[in-house]
Amino acid sequence: MSDIRKRTGNKGTTYQVRYASSATKSGYAYKTFGTMKEARAFLESGRALEAGQIEDRPISVDEGIRIWLDACEKEGRGGRNPVTTYTLKTYRYRAGIIRDYPWTKPLNELGAPDVVEFRSWLLQNHSRDQARKVLSYFHSMVLELVNRGFLRHDFAAGVKVSGTSRYDEPVSIPSEKDIQELLLAVDRLANSKNAQIAKTWERYRPMLYLAVDSGMRPQEYLVVAKSSFDDRGVRVERALDAGGKKISVTKTISGRRIIDLSPETIDMVRYYTDRIAAENQFDLAFPTSNGRWVSSNNWRRRGFLAACNEAGLVSSEEVNGKLVDVPKYKPYDLRHFYASMLIENRVSLKRIQKLMGHADIQTTLNVYGHVIERVEDEQESRTCLISGLAQNSCGKSVASTL
Repeated sequence: MSDIRKRTGNKGTTYQVRYASSATKSGYAYKTFGTMKEARAFLESGRALEAGQIEDRPISVDEGIRIWLDACEKEGRGGRNPVTTYTLKTYRYRAGIIRDYPWTKPLNELGAPDVVEFRSWLLQNHSRDQARKVLSYFHSMVLELVNRGFLRHDFAAGVKVSGTSRYDEPVSIPSEKDIQELLLAVDRLANSKNAQIAKTWERYRPMLYLAVDSGMRPQEYLVVAKSSFDDRGVRVERALDAGGKKISVTKTISGRRIIDLSPETIDMVRYYTDRIAAENQFDLAFPTSNGRWVSSNNWRRRGFLAACNEAGLVSSEEVNGKLVDVPKYKPYDLRHFYASMLIENRVSLKRIQKLMGHADIQTTLNVYGHVIERVEDEQESRTCLISGLAQNSCGKSVASTL
């Protein structure tokens, strides 16, 4: 990665070329010119690459890993944002596996056969899924070093470990009737005669309504900001770090989005945030009593699973030789329901991608392709879902019991 920087000082204006160099600790070297024309000529002639490799010093795998991890942490790879602290821990863990392999050559002498040998070692010593991920990280490192001028070509291209996608099997999508039963169950819990249950569901009820009505990821609505709501809907701008220890940015830049909400959901959330929610330093819409966010485990066990049990959305499975009732769905399945309703209502595929926060439309197609194929009848488009679903047997909105 090379660039030209204009410098103005006591000696006037100069032009500094920064170019990749394996001869320095930082991975960069610098050369100054009196004119922009000279600086550009230095870059375009290829002399910058030659100068960066003038010592012809081999670059080891360990050095390559260091440069790659530094880029991931401080700059971001390929123009992306720097990775989160939790993600960096994962990168370092898999970098450790790369280091464990008995490399006999420096990176600049490796070829495709060497990568194939590395793949064989991975498959023999780690799970197939782990081998696939580690090899992908290794390839990412090679690409970073190629882009920075340390390597002349991508020798790892095409060497992969095939793996099944988590979306090879159709995702589990609750039916409209299931969601209606779930919302009714939530209302019963929030209005329970048991004071402790009712108090618990003061917070969990608007959270679940929001999950159904927005398709947000659990890690997004658990830390959604009170200030993110307006009369129309919610701005999704942050998420819980995968480690659950801090608030971070959304999964991708595409995750930052605005989602329309039904009036019932907005009223319910605002009632809770304005009258019940504890003051907190994080501007959380659904804080715990100590001003922190609800943990993913507590939400899953004490919130969502309790709602499924109340709604009868359970099935019997044998666990340790005994039949036990387990929920039919997971919190993430509410997101799949939201997407399925958008598809049912003929919302455009590009709009669905945006509302779901998918970085790539291919992800939308991979996950919901079977739903798209099933939908044939033209219907009137709508994106506010609760209004059509949250009606009890008397025709009164279940959200109106506030």
